[in-house]
Formats: sequence, C-alpha cells, structure tokens
Amino acid sequence: MSLTFEARLAQRQFDVELSMGPGERVAVLGPNGAGKSTLLGLLAGTLRADAGSAALDDRLLFDLGAGRRRWLAPHARGVALLAQDALLFPHLTVLDNVAFGPRVAGATKQQAAATAERWLREVGVSDLAARRPGQLSGGQAQRVAIARALATGPRLLLLDEPMAALDVSVAPLLRRVLRRLLVDQATIIVTHDLLDAVLLADRVVVLEQGRVAEAGPTDEVLRHPRTRFTARLAGLNLVRGSFADGAVHDASGLVVQGTRADPGAPSEGEPAAAVFAPSGVSIFTDPQQGSPRNNLSVTIAEIEPLGDLVRVRGDDHHGHLLAADVTPLSVAELDLYPGREVTYSIKAAGVTIYPL
Repeated sequence: MSLTFEARLAQRQFDVELSMGPGERVAVLGPNGAGKSTLLGLLAGTLRADAGSAALDDRLLFDLGAGRRRWLAPHARGVALLAQDALLFPHLTVLDNVAFGPRVAGATKQQAAATAERWLREVGVSDLAARRPGQLSGGQAQRVAIARALATGPRLLLLDEPMAALDVSVAPLLRRVLRRLLVDQATIIVTHDLLDAVLLADRVVVLEQGRVAEAGPTDEVLRHPRTRFTARLAGLNLVRGSFADGAVHDASGLVVQGTRADPGAPSEGEPAAAVFAPSGVSIFTDPQQGSPRNNLSVTIAEIEPLGDLVRVRGDDHHGHLLAADVTPLSVAELDLYPGREVTYSIKAAGVTIYPL
C-alpha cells in the first residue's frame, strides 16, 4: 500500500502534504493544536477538506480540486482508526467485538469468528473471548481494540495516542505487541511519546501550526531536530539562526559556538541549528574561561527530578528554555532555585551545528 495525501482546511489552518511507501510506519509528532488529529480525521473520512486529494494505491479517498467533489465514505476506505480509548461495544463479548468488522464486510458468522479468534491469539488475549468489555482492564481492552482494528484487514491503520490512556506498567508490553504486529502494515501513529516513535516508526513527520515542520527517518530527526518541539522531545537543546564564523547567530543576538556536522556542514550565512545535550551543560555562579566555551546567562525557571539526576531549565532571555542535567549534590552546593541567575557553560566541542 502506498499513500499520497495533500489537503487544506482553512478553518483549522491546515495545509499538509505527505506520502508513504508500502508497509511504511510513520510517527506524526507535534504540539497540541498542530494538526495531528485533523490529519487522522481527513484520512479516516470523519473530516472533509476544503481542497486536496488522497489515494491509497488505486483507491481514491477524496479529490476536492476545482470542479471535483469526489469523496469516499469512511467505511469503504480500507482505513482503520484506533483511538486513545478502546471504544468497544459494551453489549458484545470480546469475540463479537473483534468479529464485528469482518461481519460488516460480508464474512459469514463462522468466518468472522475464525478471524476474530486468530487476532485475539495474536494480541495475547484469546482467553478473554467470552468476557464483556466491562470486565477488562485498560490494557486488555486496548489489546482487544487492536485486534478489532486489524481483523478488518486495513490498507492503512491509524493509531491516535495508543498508549496515552494506559498505565505506565502496561504500555511497554503493548508496544512489544504492536512492534510485532505492525511489520509490513502501513501505519500512521500520532503520539507525544518518544518511545512510540523510536520503537514503532520508520519515519517521523513533525507538524506545527498545521504545516509539516520537519520529516525524515526517525533516528535522523531525533539526532538533528529542526524545531524546538522535537529537540525537547529528544531531550536536546536547540538554537536556530544563521551560520557565521563557526557559530549560530539567532535573530536576538545570541551566539553559540560549535562544531559543524560532517557531511552536510552549513556554509557562511546559511540557516543553521546548534544542538547540544543537557548532559553537556555545566552550571556555574560565574562565567568560566579556558577552553572554547559558550557561557550563557540564564534565569532558572524549572527544577525537576530526572532519575538519578536533576533537570534544570533556564530562560536565556532570548526566547529559549535551555536544559541542563546535574546531580542533586550540585543543586544543593550551588543553591539552585527558580529565579536564580546562573551561567550555563557548554564547550564548543559539545555543540553540533548543521544546516536547516
């Protein structure tokens, strides 16, 4: 299955174009209001675009160009949407919930039951076939919902925050199930969770304000983020600007020295990004001298535990909230607290600069 999609919806300031290859899994990331749910709605047929077109191989989902108003009904698209909540039919057994799709598609009762039994085995809940949804835990219900979606044999599977409603102890197990079942299944996964993107997707698309802000292979996007949202999701600091004299200069006058990525190093005057890890940031009460360093004055905005470390976010007064990871002992010794003025010091060798 290959997907081509381009659509505009003025009311939501949505204008997106994307494509997928056969069996590809794409994670769609972005802040709230970026257009992720709009994308799923347009593909599933629950929303209608103002203009654009989409097709799954030779099956036209919609074509809303000038003088053309072709629109395929949701049930005829071969698209299955799995929402955050399982949304199982409460009056049906687990088996009948999963068999519902095949029955609607024309399978006999025996054929639909056999298909349902197969997918319940695949997701590891065949022993729950006779139960009602009210007798299931959240993780069990989501597994049944996955089985129900896959039992229809969708050309395209849409997952809308599939782990969001699950307990943190349940989500890793469900990711393992999905990772196994989604091999060769064309899938779009809307998520806020970095693990979903890393473990389940071949490629990442980042939406911001109804536009594609960046896209590419998952590991490449997370190593070299081009938006603050993606950088924060990947646990990195990002400064955007133009490249000059070995540094990124942003519009506010902030200058960050670094090492140019090779290959793909920016040329003088080109738009560029400087990226550095929170673990590479040292906090001092005074500026530091010596080896080439970036000394940035910040006001501490947030302090939060992060495993064995503490993440300290500082406002650099240039529009960036920069993160530093330090030990609890450092927090105590430096007397760090929100509102305190400190210096973030980052060696130039710890900053990677690449073109935008």
